[in-house]
Amino acid sequence: MIVLEGISKVYELGGIAYPALSDVSLTIGRNEFLALTGASGSGKSTMMNILGCLDTPSSGRYTLDGEEVAGLDEEQLASVRNRKVGFVFQNFYLMPRMTAIDNVAQPLIYRGISPAQRRAHAERALGRVGLGDRMRHRPNEMSGGQRQRVAVARALVGHPELLLADEPTGNLDSRTAREIIDLFAQLHAEGQTVVIVTHDPGVAAACHRQVRLHDGRIAEDTGG
Repeated sequence: MIVLEGISKVYELGGIAYPALSDVSLTIGRNEFLALTGASGSGKSTMMNILGCLDTPSSGRYTLDGEEVAGLDEEQLASVRNRKVGFVFQNFYLMPRMTAIDNVAQPLIYRGISPAQRRAHAERALGRVGLGDRMRHRPNEMSGGQRQRVAVARALVGHPELLLADEPTGNLDSRTAREIIDLFAQLHAEGQTVVIVTHDPGVAAACHRQVRLHDGRIAEDTGG
């Protein structure tokens, strides 16, 4: 489902080039459960941004679900993100004054879906993550684990091809973190493709495949 071919990313600061990724090639099949790991500065955040169509490579090809996205402009990338990628972040990024159901329905506004349909989709997504009884609660009325489940439901509501999670357990205690990882495993078992960016060895070990970056290159790939 994901094909990276010779991907490089170079940032320029003050006229000096800083390579973040160097000639990275990687294939991720549909319904994989993969951890992207590496030390700070290894390139994993840059890789996540490219996988999620938040950034474009300096060179190389990126194909997501049969669509080549490496050369798309910002508007086109935004469309791909909205249709094909669901994001889960460490800090949840929920709207504090909105209820869970309104937070989850938010991404569907940009698809032109009617309010009634948005709410129906959001209810199903919240039920899928075990929060069918918390739909009318606001973030400050929920635990950290519940807020992260809302964030997962929001990522799933548009039926994305790729669920991309960036340090999703970073702000959670160990027991709650385990529950969230179990949730990702459950979603994978239901057919969802999941990529988790993490520095936590325990989280990486829970995934079926680990890809470790070092100095902008793939240093280890347990699946390839």
